[in-house]
Amino acid sequence: MLTKVEPERGELLARPAQGRRFANHGTLGVALIALFWALNWSVDGLRTHLAFFPLWVGYCLFIDGLVLYRTGTSLLSRARWQYLGLFLASAPAWWIFEAINARTRNWIYVGAESFDPITYALLTTLSFSTVIPAVFGTAELVGSFELVRGLRRGPRIGGHPAAVRAFFVAGLVMLALLIAAPRTFYPFVWLALYFIVEPVNVWLGNRTLAASTRLGDWRPVVALWGGVLVTAFFWEMWNWLSFPKWVYEVPGVASVKLFEMPLPGYGGYLPFSMELFAIYHFLVGLLGIRNSRYVILSASGEGTGQEFPLPDAVPTGS
Repeated sequence: MLTKVEPERGELLARPAQGRRFANHGTLGVALIALFWALNWSVDGLRTHLAFFPLWVGYCLFIDGLVLYRTGTSLLSRARWQYLGLFLASAPAWWIFEAINARTRNWIYVGAESFDPITYALLTTLSFSTVIPAVFGTAELVGSFELVRGLRRGPRIGGHPAAVRAFFVAGLVMLALLIAAPRTFYPFVWLALYFIVEPVNVWLGNRTLAASTRLGDWRPVVALWGGVLVTAFFWEMWNWLSFPKWVYEVPGVASVKLFEMPLPGYGGYLPFSMELFAIYHFLVGLLGIRNSRYVILSASGEGTGQEFPLPDAVPTGS
């Protein structure tokens, strides 16, 4: 049998029962991955503009099914309309980064010239819609493992009004430097938005990562980091033999690559996941959904005041 799950408290506690069947939508996800991965890497010429979206919908469904199997709850099973909302929020969120990239030119899309502007905008928007559900779903999967759930208390960061104001000012400075000198300050694309949007969420009463880190609970952050790195591996791997595809032009970065991405570039995915979390909760906050508990990143209550006790730190010298 299953242990009790209380999604409204942000808890991820259930265990798969003996003989639990893998969800049908997870199986559909496997089929979509198998079909469109094969087509994307085997067909010549333009094809990824048609294969990318169903391939990544397959990934999202498979990961969601895996989370549901492991925990008894998942993004899709908890609220189908909110799951659709992840896709709707994802496209405008990624277009923000595309707007910044128009200045930095850190990545370009090879083959984009094959499409007229309207077709390009429609196809890319559809593809961008899969970013947030892929990252959040994989973060829930990572957060379900004991390696993350059992993390000890870390440093308490965030929550103090002066620190929140300092974060916001730092974000504005980073964004200004990024725009003024993009060849030098391009790494700030993966930091500035979080430093700006997270304080705004604090002031508006939206859900924040700071609500957890101020208590020393870094499990939601670690779940996001692990989730985005897994997702990034598949982004870069499936992009590798795609067409159209993206390639990177990153100044000052060593030429050693994993697929198209220079190895140091994978570090940018870590704060990127936090930016996505902040942007999503800002957007749902605009709809009047304050301090949403929909996305479950760990076994804790994540800043609700109902956290599970964290494991005590190991005493020095023990």
